[in-house]
Amino acid sequence: MILDQIIFSKKAQSKGFEKDKSSEKPLRSVLKALSWRVVGTLDTLIVSYILTGEIALATSIASVDFVTKLILYFFHERIWNKIKWGK
Repeated sequence: MILDQIIFSKKAQSKGFEKDKSSEKPLRSVLKALSWRVVGTLDTLIVSYILTGEIALATSIASVDFVTKLILYFFHERIWNKIKWGK
């Protein structure tokens, strides 16, 4: 899905279509999501460890949190990118 958007974007540009300057590329959204999730996951890991006192459990919680929230953030960004309000 992401690769389709990247490939389509490059094909559209090569065919002379005007590039949308107000829209982020999917790859940028992925990198933003990853960087934010690293920060968020470290927070979850620390809080989970403080609450449970078990590093294995805290790591498990942080791992699940990383994956689920990365996916949610990516789609959140892509939906907001389609909304014209405030641009």
